[in-house]
Amino acid sequence: MGEQFAPPEFLIVGHVLAPWGIKGEVRARVATDFPDRFAPGKLVYLDGQPLEIESSRPHKQHLLLKLATIDTRQDADKLRGRALTIPRAEIRPLAEDEYYAFQLIGLEVLTTDGKYVGRIVDLMTTPANDVYVVQGKRGEILIPAIEDVVKSIDLEAKRVVIEAIEGLLAPP
Repeated sequence: MGEQFAPPEFLIVGHVLAPWGIKGEVRARVATDFPDRFAPGKLVYLDGQPLEIESSRPHKQHLLLKLATIDTRQDADKLRGRALTIPRAEIRPLAEDEYYAFQLIGLEVLTTDGKYVGRIVDLMTTPANDVYVVQGKRGEILIPAIEDVVKSIDLEAKRVVIEAIEGLLAPP
């Protein structure tokens, strides 16, 4: 079935991987920096419908969740591969100069001298720093999200300005 995507008014915070046990629990992969969203009593959404989290506990690098109304292994199996979402209105504010990936995808990238580089199509996380995957006329370009390169991000103008340091935009 593959993983699902959230409608524009929702953000994905996790994915159901598989049923766990026989009482309706599911094993879920967390896709948020705020795993406390999965605390008992909180709501997550499946296809826009809210479900209360009855219990949550870590299991290896995932979570085991018991969602309200999902009481059998068969019910849990129907959720396999489904996205767990929250309304965008519930996102947590970030510190200044921090952005959610969804805010950056689609922004145009220009150099400090005004040359069009492309649009951000994806973000990668590396141990050293995030990397913007930019699609432009010359194909895919990887832009490190570091202070020496990224000079400004303007969400209203939908623009990122970068300093084209030596070798960054060189042809492959």
